[in-house]
Amino acid sequence: MINTNNASYAPVINNKFPASLPEPWLKQWNELLEQQSATQRVEWAMENLPSQFVLSSSFGIQSAVMLHMLTKIEPNIPVLVTDTGHLFPETYQFIEQLTERLKLNLQVFSAKESAAWQLAKYGKEWQAGEAALKAYNRRNKVEPLERGLSELQANTWFSGVRRQQSSHREGLSVVSILRGRFKVHPIIDWTNKDVHQYLTEHNLPYHPLWEQGYVSVGDVHSTQPLSAGMEESDTRFSGLQRECGLHTDGDGI
Repeated sequence: MINTNNASYAPVINNKFPASLPEPWLKQWNELLEQQSATQRVEWAMENLPSQFVLSSSFGIQSAVMLHMLTKIEPNIPVLVTDTGHLFPETYQFIEQLTERLKLNLQVFSAKESAAWQLAKYGKEWQAGEAALKAYNRRNKVEPLERGLSELQANTWFSGVRRQQSSHREGLSVVSILRGRFKVHPIIDWTNKDVHQYLTEHNLPYHPLWEQGYVSVGDVHSTQPLSAGMEESDTRFSGLQRECGLHTDGDGI
């Protein structure tokens, strides 16, 4: 574990840090955490950051890593998934498989209007340009996630994003503050090789579509397998948008 005896930390009041946390605290924490393993980062966060703790998961290609790692440390941690109503059948099957195997405390949140209702009302927004796509993502991903975090009374949110996945994520730290909550990225510096080694060591599965060439999995209508000449970011929304707003401030709530 990280030795905090020689570091200065903001005082905890009623299990919560002050609403305004100066940048130096985050800088000190991240300097320490960059030297730690993913498991040590999770343990540190659960000892030093305010509960309730929540893990968000897309049940994508590598999601078994974080689901296994977090539930080994905190078996009953709420696992928040946002269901757009447009996920692959294989994704729903993957959710069922991992929920049963890992005994997940699954918490599913969706948009207030069903997928069919939205299609009738707004049309195929994912085909109507960047502004329409942002509106779709905000309604179906960001708003349900934020509502879920609020209902679950989350103060610290764990996510499995990695720097290798996109240009935006290259700049993310182990611990940050996003939309008023602490956000922790235990495997932020992991490579694809690290992911593979962890899955193999613990006999965990990739998403079923991995075998069909998918390196990232979201909605059926806007995800495609990786093919020659493509970057990983091109496999989602035809490269128009890599971030849906869940992990950024720009289109958040």
